[in-house]
Amino acid sequence: MAPRSISINEFNNLVGQDIGVSDWFDVTQERVNAFADATLDHQWIHIDPDRAKRESPFGGPIAHGYFTLSLFPHLLDQALTVEGVKMGLNYGLNKLRFPAPVPVGSRIRAHAKLQGVEQIPGGMQAIMAVTVEVEGSEKPACAAECVFRYYT
Repeated sequence: MAPRSISINEFNNLVGQDIGVSDWFDVTQERVNAFADATLDHQWIHIDPDRAKRESPFGGPIAHGYFTLSLFPHLLDQALTVEGVKMGLNYGLNKLRFPAPVPVGSRIRAHAKLQGVEQIPGGMQAIMAVTVEVEGSEKPACAAECVFRYYT
């Protein structure tokens, strides 16, 4: 699906509303292994499918929590675009939780809800509640309060 296009001027009117949902993303063992290599986090629960099937409480390998978080830019780009800005950047997180695992072989997607907006010099700061769901799971894999800055 195409991302929702939102004008920088519309943000104030959207506080409290859902503002976008990403496409589904396939979590593969190859991607998890590449993330492990990039971050030097080679814990067996992520990269050893045979051992994870035998020993983990999840019945197989799971993605790193920070792997899921690292997908936020990609997933949110699919969910929404902000028009009328020169630049946007991730400013930080106020809250972050990983309530449920992301099994390798599953699909995830992100939902964004606008929680607040404030003016900053040269632009606007937006706080979004971002929830990542795993297809077929009742609990979210990740819930974060993200702070983004948009400069005009």
